[in-house]
Amino acid sequence: MIPFLGFSKSGLGEEKKTKTTETTNIEEVKEEGEEGKGSFAFSGYLDSYYMANFNKPASRSNLGQANARVFDIKSGEFQLGLVQAKAVYTNSKSEAVVDLTFGPNANLGNYGNFPFSTALAIKQAYFTYKFTDKFSMTAGQFGTHIGYEVIDAPANFNYSLSNLFNNGPFYHTGVKATYAFTDKVSLMAGVVNNVDGLGDNNRKKGIISQLFISPVSGWNVYLNFINSNEANPGADGDSPKAHYRVFDVTSSYQVTPKFLVGVNAALGSQKGDYQGTGGPVDSQSWGGAAIYSNVAITDNFAIGARYEYFNNDNGVRALLAYPNGKEDGAVGIGTHVNSVTLTGNIGLADGHILIKPEFRLDAYPKAGGTKQEQFEDSDGNFTKSSQTTFGIAFIYKF
Repeated sequence: MIPFLGFSKSGLGEEKKTKTTETTNIEEVKEEGEEGKGSFAFSGYLDSYYMANFNKPASRSNLGQANARVFDIKSGEFQLGLVQAKAVYTNSKSEAVVDLTFGPNANLGNYGNFPFSTALAIKQAYFTYKFTDKFSMTAGQFGTHIGYEVIDAPANFNYSLSNLFNNGPFYHTGVKATYAFTDKVSLMAGVVNNVDGLGDNNRKKGIISQLFISPVSGWNVYLNFINSNEANPGADGDSPKAHYRVFDVTSSYQVTPKFLVGVNAALGSQKGDYQGTGGPVDSQSWGGAAIYSNVAITDNFAIGARYEYFNNDNGVRALLAYPNGKEDGAVGIGTHVNSVTLTGNIGLADGHILIKPEFRLDAYPKAGGTKQEQFEDSDGNFTKSSQTTFGIAFIYKF
């Protein structure tokens, strides 16, 4: 069957396992003795893609000036995306996960984990202990609870990723606790280092939380939050007053066994320095919303659409415009974008192979006059305010 939906950014994170159909076939390869009752499992995937860009940019890049794409950044050539290898050990009271990624997108998805470029990255490495059937704690590096989409290509319906994904957290390092009041209500809270970093750039710690509610069968709602001081310390070693804050809601409803709708909305704010890159003196906001729908036409073919509006007019996140040119040291200004994505999902080899043809249109405000637009043309000039791509992804999961 075609997988419909995936959530935690590093793939099937602990809080969000209930939100998605499992997209990897996990084989138990080891049994312990009577006392341990444990098992070891190994799973993973690999993906590649070809993306045609109708602007025919001279650089063959889909990024434009605004960092408009996350992983599918190349056009006009076959590209390797990501290779994942995930090992899980589980017994009745605990679970340990080591989740490694390889390839070009490993660097893009795990910035902050290494001080140098590498083709290998730790996507997740954590363990969970279950004190009771209702209460558990997790320690280590784990995928963020914020957002609808994930790093794992098999888990998302669309292949290209949203701006909400690109401009939110990817992962956290710290500890978190989850309490399930019922099978329809649970609460997670935790303490973590700085956003998207294995270490911490200051002595402050971030607070994360998630409230899960399932009002009726097939309808899941996640209310997510993070608040952190991301400022680099001053000369005295103290961190100046600053904040990075995100309120996020993610919801999906399985209308029928073959038709699903989803929504993701986020409102973020930032004040002061963000990990040495500077920031606004006064609190400035950013945010967006995306609507998803997909329908299974047959057991082996589904089609889905995503519409997203993302607003960074205040210029506090990575989505920026450079009307005077993106020269070295140039300061970007805020912008916003409307995006429409249409994706097909073809399943082969009992679901192990996924083929995803995809059309995407991104439209930004026109700069006008002699100013530079967001996207490059075939002569290498930034004359295009919109970008249309059509491509296909090839995924194998095991």
